[in-house]
Amino acid sequence: MIYLKLFLVFAKIGLFGFGGGLAMLPMIYQGARDFQLMSGDEFSNLVAISQVTPGPLAVNAATYVGYYSAGLPGALVATFGEALPSFILVLITCYFINKYRESKAVEGAFAGIRPVTVGLLASAVVFMGQSAFATLAPVPVIICVASIVLIGKFKLNPIFIVIGSGVIGAFLCG
Repeated sequence: MIYLKLFLVFAKIGLFGFGGGLAMLPMIYQGARDFQLMSGDEFSNLVAISQVTPGPLAVNAATYVGYYSAGLPGALVATFGEALPSFILVLITCYFINKYRESKAVEGAFAGIRPVTVGLLASAVVFMGQSAFATLAPVPVIICVASIVLIGKFKLNPIFIVIGSGVIGAFLCG
């Protein structure tokens, strides 16, 4: 029964999660909370691990939740559940976008989806911010501000910033 539940929870996320992994975080968190297995801190760790491992964040998070709740079979089922609807929808969407490329309805649908995606991303930022800055310790705040400046202004590679921040956090926060 746990495998069916994992598949259905992540198939729903794969079907209705627009805007990429970060925008899907609220839905993934709700799915993980439904299993009553993860606290907010544990979910923040899941997000951090999902971001620094190769692959799409939503797929990594589904794999992590599945493994956390039902071992390797759970990881496989959750990952398949998350990826299958997206794969099918992309195939269908590509067909119709090519066929109705000049349609006002298609343009209107994208105009309606874009603001929702921004809202989902903003929700993910608020959630992560609440967990990351629960105690307002100076080191995490400095790491956050420095990351924004280094990526936004200086266009540094985020991989190096994540690795460097992990090292700094290990020494100053651990």
